[in-house]
Amino acid sequence: QVQLVESGGGLVQAGGSLRLSCAASGRTSSIYAMGWFRQAPGNEREFVALITLSNSMTYYSDSVKGRFTISRDNAKTTVYLQMNTLKPEDTADYYCAADRSPALVRDAPKASTYDYWGQGTQVTVSS
Repeated sequence: QVQLVESGGGLVQAGGSLRLSCAASGRTSSIYAMGWFRQAPGNEREFVALITLSNSMTYYSDSVKGRFTISRDNAKTTVYLQMNTLKPEDTADYYCAADRSPALVRDAPKASTYDYWGQGTQVTVSS
């Protein structure tokens, strides 16, 4: 089993920055990749970014590419999402997810790709 705990959310002004963390525990050696999703009230769950823990291959949604950066620590137990140039439309609950199996790049944005989920952390960007 794998447990994921997100942290680092908060309230920031447009143009500001925030760094989210996702700490993994349990059978962390079984994790192949970790990703971030977000969901705003009334909206569908949206893929944000993914990183493979073995070789740090990354993949981003077009809406955040160039502004957000996903990374991992050397122990492969924590994944970060550095969010820069934040916009009001980035306001959402952000969720960390973990995948146990290698997946095709085309499947990375699909929620069904992921086996474990965190509780979420709230990000609010004011205008």
